[in-house]
Amino acid sequence: MSVPVLEIRGVSKSFPGVKALDDVSFAIARGEVVGLIGENGAGKSTLLKILNGVYQPDSGEILVDGRSVSVASPRQAFDSGIAMVFQEQSILPTLTVAENIFLGREEEFIRFGLISRSRMHAAAAEELRKVHLDIDPGMRCADLAFAARQMVEIAKALSLNSRIKGHVTILLDEPTSVLEQKEVDLLFRIIRDLRDRASFVFISHRLEEVLDISDRVYVMRDGKVVKELSARSASVKDLHQLMVGRQLHHEYYREARQVPPSPAVVLAAEGLSRHGAFHDVSFDLHEGEVLGIAGVVGSGREDLARCLAGHRRPDSGTLHIAGAAVRFAAPHEAAGAGVGLVPAERKVEGLVAPFSVAENMTLAALPRFVSHGAIRFAAELGVARDWIERLKIKTPSPDTMVGSLSGGNQQKVVLAKWRIAGVRVLILDHPTRGIDVGAKEDVYDLIRDMTAEGLAVILLGDTLEEVIGLSSRILVMRDGAITARLDAPPGGKPRQVDILRHMV
Repeated sequence: MSVPVLEIRGVSKSFPGVKALDDVSFAIARGEVVGLIGENGAGKSTLLKILNGVYQPDSGEILVDGRSVSVASPRQAFDSGIAMVFQEQSILPTLTVAENIFLGREEEFIRFGLISRSRMHAAAAEELRKVHLDIDPGMRCADLAFAARQMVEIAKALSLNSRIKGHVTILLDEPTSVLEQKEVDLLFRIIRDLRDRASFVFISHRLEEVLDISDRVYVMRDGKVVKELSARSASVKDLHQLMVGRQLHHEYYREARQVPPSPAVVLAAEGLSRHGAFHDVSFDLHEGEVLGIAGVVGSGREDLARCLAGHRRPDSGTLHIAGAAVRFAAPHEAAGAGVGLVPAERKVEGLVAPFSVAENMTLAALPRFVSHGAIRFAAELGVARDWIERLKIKTPSPDTMVGSLSGGNQQKVVLAKWRIAGVRVLILDHPTRGIDVGAKEDVYDLIRDMTAEGLAVILLGDTLEEVIGLSSRILVMRDGAITARLDAPPGGKPRQVDILRHMV
């Protein structure tokens, strides 16, 4: 390798109770795409945040084009030719698309002491064209779908390419976790087209994507780089073993633990409809069943899930829980009836980031921990410690702020919250989105544990393979309607092609 466009040497970083990075070094060549993989908590996101100036290292140095640089803020990183697409999204929803893309760079559009909105919108439109996003630059980002906000985030990072003269480095932290396959293909085409002007660091838990787009791959475990290898000579099984120290389990979706559901119906929907989202949806959900719902974005399955959990109201139809007719006006009413939702955006809807792990775990069952108007903290901590141990949640203590945990551990906290609340129906909306293969296996085990205890699960999986592997039955939705109902018993799972022809 000639002089790397970006290099880090001996970088270490500690937080209270956790050594996130331990003497990490790696380098990126001009025009290269470097994959960075590891389990949740391995240190990947911390490393990228150091390169972007969000965190400061305890030791070590960063070099750009062979020169040691100080990156004390995201603005300094940007001026040094480093931009980042965050896993959690750094988009400010109350600002417009154009304002988000050029946040902190408004001086580029000042004329006669005022910001020229027309010039800013024209420049933003040019950046949006790069990601093939046809939206009004004057729209508020709060009005965009989550995937569209992700493409705005990517456009914001790519705008560095038009501002900096010379080579740039773009850090991509889970950029594809909310994207459909056609959007992933577009992003990869953009990356390949820009390699003469940019290098990329690519983090993803979808190991097939890492191998597809990367030249080399660095594997991290417990805050250290444990292996560097060529993407061309590696396999998904190789990467998995290096990440977690064991082979990919031959029973990945725990199919052997799938048991026939009980005849008892815990939830029944009849003729549910919501204008513009779905219509005439009917099904029964049984004790111990995993009911998968397959469909593309816009099929209606996400809206259906939110109606079942009280986040939205259907316009017509009936819903019965344990034989009793119910109508939910709010999520807490659904929770009171024994229905919980693990949302796709766990940081926005599933957790209260400034609260502790224990406080988040007991939030949906708080009355159980209140006596004479006061919270019984000892009881709360005892329950939290029990679930931390049962789910193998990596946290310094139950008092740690949940926002500081890795994505996989945060998801386990959300799942523990509903287990503590004692729900009978749990709706899982992309429960493994943005978590690594090791944490996914833990989630799959937990799903099997829940169904063995008689809980009923409605699953909107991250992939079609996941829906097939975990489900007892599968409903397929297209254009707001159920187009197929398929049994998925152990040893008799439907093929992906059998489902796809009903989806599109």
